[in-house]
Amino acid sequence: MKLHLITGGAGFVAVNLTRRLLQEGSAVLALDDLSRGRRELVAEFDSNPSFIFRQVDCSDLEALSAAIQEVGAPVAHVWHLAANSDIPAGVTDPRIDRDRTFLTTFAVLEAMRRHEIPELHFASSSAIYGDLGEREIHEDIGPLQPISNYGAMKLASEVQIRAAVEAFLPRADIFRFPNVIGVPATHGVIFDFIRKLKATPDQLQVLGNGTQQKAYLHVDDLIDAMLHVSRIEGRYNVFNIGPKDDGVTVRMIAQTVRDRVSPKAEIVFGEGNRGWVGDVPRFRYSTQRLAASGWSPQLDSTQAMVRAVDEIAREELAE
Repeated sequence: MKLHLITGGAGFVAVNLTRRLLQEGSAVLALDDLSRGRRELVAEFDSNPSFIFRQVDCSDLEALSAAIQEVGAPVAHVWHLAANSDIPAGVTDPRIDRDRTFLTTFAVLEAMRRHEIPELHFASSSAIYGDLGEREIHEDIGPLQPISNYGAMKLASEVQIRAAVEAFLPRADIFRFPNVIGVPATHGVIFDFIRKLKATPDQLQVLGNGTQQKAYLHVDDLIDAMLHVSRIEGRYNVFNIGPKDDGVTVRMIAQTVRDRVSPKAEIVFGEGNRGWVGDVPRFRYSTQRLAASGWSPQLDSTQAMVRAVDEIAREELAE
């Protein structure tokens, strides 16, 4: 039985990854400082003898190393998902992205060196590319010019991982995520809209004018893609993960949420095409490399969005 270590193990993507790994017969050590993750999200696995959870600050090398040693079994894979997921918070205080995104990567790599763990799978982001307008974004495009602290620290993490592969790490996979949606939701535009309508059922305030357009991938498809890439040969693999389309607009998401949650609500849009500092209003994401490897998603952006709206509404409204 292979042991998989998941950092950020009480987060949205990690919960879905853990469920899949346990179903496949693997063991999981989930670590999370619970600054953004929620312990109750992984409570469903507590009765499984193949699952261990520890509250650990993954930027603390000694605490991270102690958690690995405590298990007493060799770790075969690290899925490094720990990061600050609140982009506006990182704009207000850039130390958040430094500590929870880059320094966790630095500590994870040192722990992997110390404990001779052979494989790293890293959750990066489309935010590393910056604002390239209507240009199609592929994995080899450059220069990379992120416009948010979140994207900058994800890119710094990628660079550190690449250097580790050259120095000591046998294998690393880089997953460049799009906007990932589904349950259990902890943040994101759909989650925010539903929470707003719960608070003010007659009105939905939207940051920006609603023309922002991005690709959305359902978390079930994301997990499939991550596991697929982890089985591809190669010492250093970089893949954009996402649907094949150009995405959906914030206006369409707002209308879908309004119709599902509070049909009589008025949607009030803001000004400009950016929701916050560092927001990339539009991008075209190439997934040709991933498609050429033999993987494609089950849902396009619109289908994923509609499904996620219903899933999150059911969760938030306790239906």
